Amino acid sequence: MDFLAYAMGGQGVGGAGGQGGGFGAFVPLILMFAIFYFLLIRPQQKKAKQHKQLLAALKKGDRVVSSGGLHGVVTGLTDDMVTMEIAPKVRVKVSRGSISGVASKT
Repeated sequence: MDFLAYAMGGQGVGGAGGQGGGFGAFVPLILMFAIFYFLLIRPQQKKAKQHKQLLAALKKGDRVVSSGGLHGVVTGLTDDMVTMEIAPKVRVKVSRGSISGVASKT
């Protein structure tokens, strides 16, 4: 049972305390935040910016794909809605934000 007391006892006689000082304690947190920023946050912001530019550049005649998988040609645009023709004389209205990409431009 003595070995357990020694293991939990921390520093022995004459040893310095294990307390980190000031800035040294925050270095691992700063490094972790930097890694998360460059690997997760920044790429997500870049992708959102590209999607916003894609939605702003939509025009009539573009072949688009919605997030639900509908392929169609843009026949009408408003600020928040897109009218797509998915088959001859079959038109659906979808939210502008649900357009996931442009298939090809005509």
